This record gives sequence, C-alpha cells and structure tokens, in this order.
Amino acid sequence: MALKSIDLNSDVGESFGPYTLGLDEEVIPLISSANIACGYHAGDPAVMRRTVSLALKHGVGLGAHPGLPDLVGFGRRAMEVSLEEIKDFVACQIGALQAVAALQGARLRHVKPHGALYNMAVKTPQIWDAVAQVMAGLDDRLILFVLAGADRGELEAIGRRRGIRIGFEFFADRAYNPDGSLVSRKLPGAVIHDHGVVAAKVLKLVNEGKVTAVDGSDIDLRADTICVHGDNPQAVQLVKQIRAALSAAGVAVAAPQPTA
Repeated sequence: MALKSIDLNSDVGESFGPYTLGLDEEVIPLISSANIACGYHAGDPAVMRRTVSLALKHGVGLGAHPGLPDLVGFGRRAMEVSLEEIKDFVACQIGALQAVAALQGARLRHVKPHGALYNMAVKTPQIWDAVAQVMAGLDDRLILFVLAGADRGELEAIGRRRGIRIGFEFFADRAYNPDGSLVSRKLPGAVIHDHGVVAAKVLKLVNEGKVTAVDGSDIDLRADTICVHGDNPQAVQLVKQIRAALSAAGVAVAAPQPTA
C-alpha cells in the first residue's frame, strides 16, 4: 500500500569554526527534519545556533545528531567505548542542542545517531537501547531514528520498554546489502550521486515498500523518514528530485508530528 506522507531528513550543521561543510542554506528549505550535529563529530555552539535558527525559519523539525568524539575522523571511525560512555556522550550532545533550541523558543523532535555510532548500533542493538534510555530521561516525546533495514521487532520492543517512539529511516542516496544493512562507504558505489536513480529508489519504497539491494534482490522495507546527506555534492538536486517524485506520486513531505 502506497504511503500518503513521509518525512525527509538531512544531516546538517556540520561546519566547524571557519570551515564550511555541507549545503545547509540550500538543503534545509527543502526538507522537513534537520539532524543537527552537536559538536562531537562536527558543529560547534555557533554553528548549532545558526542551524537551529535556519531550520526554524523554514518550519523544519529539529533533531539532535550525536556522534562519537572524533572530529578528525568526522565520527565515522568505530571506537571501543562502553554503553555508559555512549550514554554520557549522547546525553551531553542532546542536552546541548536542547539548550540552544530552548533559547530560540523551540524544542527537539527527534534524535538520530551519526556515522559510526549509528552503524555500531545496527550491529549492537544494546546501543539503540542506551540511546533510547537517555532520550526517555531527557524528553520522552523525542523520536529515535533507526535503520529501517534492522530488526523491526527488536527496535519496536526497545521503544516500548523505554517509552519512546521509533522512526524507521531509509537512506535514499546509499546502496543496500541484501540483509538490509548499508554498503560500507569504503566500497565503490556506496553513496549514490545520480538523482534519477535516487528518485526511482524512493518511488519504489513509497509505492511497493521495497528497495533493490546491490545483488539485484528486493528487500521489504517500511520507512517513516527518508535521509539525504547534506554533505553529498548532489544534495540539493537530490532533494529537489525526491520532492518532485513524491509530489507526482501524491505523497506529502511532512515531519513526524510531536506527541503531546
């Protein structure tokens, strides 16, 4: 059954000091949810403030994008850390962005772990649970964005146990393995830059609930939100093409509605 609406998110706010990364000014007006870096893998207090302001200007939902403390590696290198350390990292980052948002009269809607932390959680679901535990303690209205190709039943159980909502995420510009995991960025073709190919993937997802893996097989996939990476050089055209494809299919772009 085709979807009637879906969220469109992007990783933004990843500049740092005088260094600019991503196409935030162009991408944010086109999305419905912003995953804002919180200073550990990218971003800094001023970048966070400006990104929140830009998102609010365009009516875009605010989300924390916490990563591992690895600026040099952009949070994409796995680290040997305990669950308690992960909870500390995540609490500090969500809390910081909550404060930045509160000073602008807003609150966060979701949390999406970044890079290696996200990939580590896919392999070790206890990390999803640790993040969910922190979220529940800070604001149980927050939605945790997780990989749609992961074990849905297990993730929904984590949400019920911690009392938070789970949002399943599809990566429009990433290639998928047959098991529903993402193809490693170290391999060629992991990130898709052809906006026509990306738009076709999105239409297949919303119309059929499927995605074609790198081996040509189809995977059943249900998603609440679609991600396009803001640091993809083709990000603006990708988002425009996706929005046009969704509009033609009668699918609205809308952020998940917050709970009361």
